[in-house]
Order: sequence, then structure tokens, then C-alpha cells
Amino acid sequence: MYAESWQRLLDQAGQPGAMSLASAGPAGSERGGELKHSAKPWSDAAGTVHSLQTDTAKVKGALTTAHTGAEAGTAGLASMAALKSVLASWEKRLTAVHTECGSLEPALRETAWAQGEVDAGVKSALAQYSAPSGKGR
Repeated sequence: MYAESWQRLLDQAGQPGAMSLASAGPAGSERGGELKHSAKPWSDAAGTVHSLQTDTAKVKGALTTAHTGAEAGTAGLASMAALKSVLASWEKRLTAVHTECGSLEPALRETAWAQGEVDAGVKSALAQYSAPSGKGR
């Protein structure tokens, strides 16, 4: 069915395991794990994106400043045309990163907030089904 080299790889890989949730307990156990999620990774990512946005603005400013006046006395040199082309390319890329980070940060913060709201809502909804202490159902 498969080329010999592919068949060898498939044979070495063996049979795929059954799919399960990362938080699920072992197969056949009465109690699985608890599904857990946290706002922290989303908040951390938002902070990183904010730092990247700030840094790209600083770097773009420094890059532009460093090239100010570079043309003086270089009329007709091919290297100056190449330098200007590279500078424009980098400014465009840095602007794109800055803009993307500006739109990504609020989305990441919103996700972190929503995770917390979902957790609180689920906890509140499930609380009504808990048996009072000392009483069974």
C-alpha cells in the first residue's frame, strides 16, 4: 500500500493511542481529573505583546534617527539607494508588528477576563447542585 520507506516508518510508530483529555483520569477510573484553565497565560501573553509593541516603536524611532543625514555627500552612490530601500523595508515591518500587537493585546486581555467570568459562572451554577454539609441526596 505504502512505499517501503513509509511503511517502515508506520511500523516503527506503532498503533496510535486512544484520544483522551489531558485532564482525564486513567481509562476505567471512576473519577477523572478536573478540567483546569487559567487566565495567567493569556495575561502574560498580553503583557509580552504590550512590551513588544513598545519596543518596536522605540527601535523604529532609533533606526530612523540613526539614518537621518546619511544621504549627505552620497549623491549617486548605489549603496545609498540600497540603504534607503532596506530602511524603508524595516520601517514597514516594524510598523506592521507594532500595529498587530496593538490589536492583539486587547484580545488577549479580553480572553483572560472571559476565562475568569466563565469560571465564576460555572462555579455559581454548580453550587446549586451541591448537597448541604452533612446531608445526602
